[in-house]
Amino acid sequence: MNPSNSIKNWAEDERPREKMLQKGAAALTDAELLAILISSGTKEKSALDLAREILAQAHNHLHELGRLGILELKKTKGIGEARAITIAAALELGRRRQLSEGIQRATISSSKEAAEIITPLLQDLNHEAFCVIYLNHANRLIRQEIVSSGGLTGTVADIRLILKNALLQNASQVIVAHNHPSGNLQPSTADKELTRKLKEAASVMDIKLLDHLIISPAGFFSFSDNGLI
Repeated sequence: MNPSNSIKNWAEDERPREKMLQKGAAALTDAELLAILISSGTKEKSALDLAREILAQAHNHLHELGRLGILELKKTKGIGEARAITIAAALELGRRRQLSEGIQRATISSSKEAAEIITPLLQDLNHEAFCVIYLNHANRLIRQEIVSSGGLTGTVADIRLILKNALLQNASQVIVAHNHPSGNLQPSTADKELTRKLKEAASVMDIKLLDHLIISPAGFFSFSDNGLI
């Protein structure tokens, strides 16, 4: 790397770390924040150059960056296992913060609020997964969990397992959700049939199915909002 391109030779207010100290994290670009995680560059490239390459791999979209695994991050020359793990750990902390903010909500009163809680669990997955939110009679969140995972185009949800867990949690209401990694928000025939069967089985146990959400990078689809429950 040309010494003049080394971050340590830049003006102090242009270096990511110093810029963050002087102006705060919000003043930094995505690439500059990522460069701080990378810490140092290689002989050929600065940490900021490496950060820009990783972001380009993610189409300069933080949502896509969050879906990159350690092996994918290591495809950028100069990003070894240690740096890839550091980046992945930071992304996971961000995901957990988003998840914890949703969990702190006392009650769920709309599909939007339910989606805000479930999305952090599902949005970065490259395969389909099925999630359940368990609620008491007052719509207060008891627990949320992923109950099954599948392939790129589908997952199988065990209705008996969902209702068994609902009884164990003393839940009187549930909201279910699954993701469509393809980005398509439209429910399939299988999605509609599963919803119908789950609603019928739940009613026998005096458990109410409030909604079924489909989550994708494009947003979410609510069965309830669209009159399908």
